[in-house]
Amino acid sequence: MISFDERLSHLVQEAMVEDVGDGDHSTLSSIPADAWGKAVLKIKEDGILAGMEVASRIFTLLQPDAGFHAFKHDGDQMTNGEKAFEVEALVHTILKGERLVLNCMQRMSGIATLTRTYVDMLKGYHTRVLDTRKTTPNFRLLEKEAVRIGGGTNHRFGLFDMIMLKDNHIDYAGGLEKAIDRAWEYIQVRKPGLAIEVETRSVEEVKRVVAHSKGKVSRIMLDNFSPSQVAEALPFIGKDFESEASGGINLGNIEAYARTGVDFVSVGALIHQARSLDLSLKAVKS
Repeated sequence: MISFDERLSHLVQEAMVEDVGDGDHSTLSSIPADAWGKAVLKIKEDGILAGMEVASRIFTLLQPDAGFHAFKHDGDQMTNGEKAFEVEALVHTILKGERLVLNCMQRMSGIATLTRTYVDMLKGYHTRVLDTRKTTPNFRLLEKEAVRIGGGTNHRFGLFDMIMLKDNHIDYAGGLEKAIDRAWEYIQVRKPGLAIEVETRSVEEVKRVVAHSKGKVSRIMLDNFSPSQVAEALPFIGKDFESEASGGINLGNIEAYARTGVDFVSVGALIHQARSLDLSLKAVKS
């Protein structure tokens, strides 16, 4: 398994190739190569701060001896007018990393802020909120990290770390039972210990999964079930499987789902409906 730090390093390298190309000519043409400077990240909007560790890593990847002083931490409440960090490095490093740092932190802070709103609505309930794979291509690493910082729970990272038998898998495989049996046989040979989750579309399908899959399936997804349908299905699921409600869940109805006692609710909107927050990186004049 590739570590978070290795994935982040790759992301930064690719982002630099995209943004810098054959050189940051604005900086190269106007700033001496050996000039040092300071810059401060200014917070211009209230919310949950995310991306501090990412920003530190970006600057030290660009310049190992860059100085990074944090005034706040990932997951902190932030308020317009506060400062998040100060960086001291070659001016070329600061200007080269500026846009990548801001793009990451603005996006991540928006996701963390929206996630915290959902998490706060679940206080006092057993239910936890999950993210999904509805992410920006090549930016999933940091979008899911922002969900975690906001207090949410990461679902599978990709297609490789959990088997999720969704409606298309089931239909192509010839039915629920066939899909489950094939998946179970597959993991015994290819990927022992890999968890299996099965999507269901009705209470009757829930009953079929329960009857066929004890010891094979770890979680049953209730797809596009209303809260009352979730409540009807949960007694059949019992404690032998985890339960997850998915589809159409939002801030207006999440409490109704939580009141059913379902283990998880998955909300793609944590990421794809989040709005980036306003931050700026400004030079500190000596």
